[in-house]
Amino acid sequence: MTLDELNKLDLKTLADWPLPTKLAALGVLCVAIVAAGWWFDWRGGMETLDAAKQKETELRGVFTTKKNQAINLEAYKKQLADIEQAFGALLKQLPNKQEMDALITDVNQAGLGRGLQFDLFKPEAETASEFYAETPIRVKVTGGYHDIAAFVSDVSKLSRIVTLQDIAMEPAKDGVLNMDAIVKTYRYLDDEELIARKQQAKEQKK
Repeated sequence: MTLDELNKLDLKTLADWPLPTKLAALGVLCVAIVAAGWWFDWRGGMETLDAAKQKETELRGVFTTKKNQAINLEAYKKQLADIEQAFGALLKQLPNKQEMDALITDVNQAGLGRGLQFDLFKPEAETASEFYAETPIRVKVTGGYHDIAAFVSDVSKLSRIVTLQDIAMEPAKDGVLNMDAIVKTYRYLDDEELIARKQQAKEQKK
């Protein structure tokens, strides 16, 4: 069918159109209906379906995560209990405020017990952390190498946590050594101090 013949077609005489023309027109009409349906209706439905599929994938991921957490819940509880027990054991190694003087005396006695001479034993200002405080003590001792080594070993074996830092040694006369160091002792903060630190932190945030 030529272009002129198509232009001469009249919808009023649709029944008289040739069969091939009728079939072609029917095909065009079907395509137009499908295209209009997709544009005005199905397109929104497809977008909604895609969004629903994406949401389903996200929910499945959340479900899997929650399921794994539920399966391992008892293991997590046991792990938390073990951590709390270990933390409690460490906390017991920290003296309270009343026991600090005795701990400082223990450090001093550890040196004297090894025959060391204290040229300096000076506790400095205490600094507080989240739940504990540390007191640095500047010490300077004089003695033999083996005696100083034994003193360091004795300090490390104290029932409370004590550390030696910034150790510097130099020879002195008569074959002895001078050792400068900072001995750090630690104590846990009592309830009143913890409350005061929390209050201070809140005020700083404001």
